[in-house]
Amino acid sequence: MPLLKSFQQLCDEAKTRIQETTTDAVEARINNPDWEGILIDVRENDEFRAGHLPGAHGIGRGILEYHIADEVPDTEKEIVLYCRGGNRSALAADSLRQMGYANVHSMTGGYRKWNEEGKPETTEGEPMKH
Repeated sequence: MPLLKSFQQLCDEAKTRIQETTTDAVEARINNPDWEGILIDVRENDEFRAGHLPGAHGIGRGILEYHIADEVPDTEKEIVLYCRGGNRSALAADSLRQMGYANVHSMTGGYRKWNEEGKPETTEGEPMKH
């Protein structure tokens, strides 16, 4: 019988293979006009529309791997991913790592922590369509 793993177990394993970053470090990046990375919200489109980090690109977890090569052709470019709590973005970061992206980070605590800390957010912009 195959070993069954929970969603949380998959996320915890992914977090051992990826780089994580804090909400403060992400805020410093997006406030730095010289930062050349890309911030990607991997939540669902309705979550993105309800509020997201300034400058974030909405590319849902379900379509990220399909679109990433077109959106970020440079596999050395810094990519910061976030979701609601830090689990989906960890899985996404691990997936991009496996695809050859060398500088991917997942924001710990996700949008929920960002929001709890009173950091800036916006509803401007539209997420990528499937």
